[in-house]
Amino acid sequence: MPPDRTIVGRHQARYPAPFAVIGIRTGAGALTRIEYLPRGTAALAPVNRLAERACRQIERYLDDPGFRFDLPLEYRGTAFQCRVWRAIARIPSGHTRTYKDLADRIASAPRPVGAACGANRIPLVIPCHRVVASGGIGGFMNARGGFPLEVKRWLLRHEGVITLGDD
Repeated sequence: MPPDRTIVGRHQARYPAPFAVIGIRTGAGALTRIEYLPRGTAALAPVNRLAERACRQIERYLDDPGFRFDLPLEYRGTAFQCRVWRAIARIPSGHTRTYKDLADRIASAPRPVGAACGANRIPLVIPCHRVVASGGIGGFMNARGGFPLEVKRWLLRHEGVITLGDD
């Protein structure tokens, strides 16, 4: 397999999932980004071992929402963002935390936590879809509607957190 620095387009893999095509980027031996691309985006077979490993783990998550990812991650962000992302990574599948709950856990406020969620470059593995508003589903990927919220709803349903009509 080619080394991690080999890039085919922007992604080292594009994995078709029921809710989106998952664009995977790797570099320097770590997962650097996951992007939710519209269904119908062309799939791309993994071009390196880490992208292949990420695809296998995504497949396992899709089969079992309780699966825990075990991938090397590149936390590229401020110290505060990294603290929020590490707290998010501890939220178990099938559970949610509100922005306020998370803020209280790290001695912050809900809005900065929401901003850090929106800056998360590795969603799914750092499961920011599990962070919700006090009065509902909240936003996702810096959006309050459309495709990003469809993805969040699908993931929360997959994990048994919400059912059709709950959100």
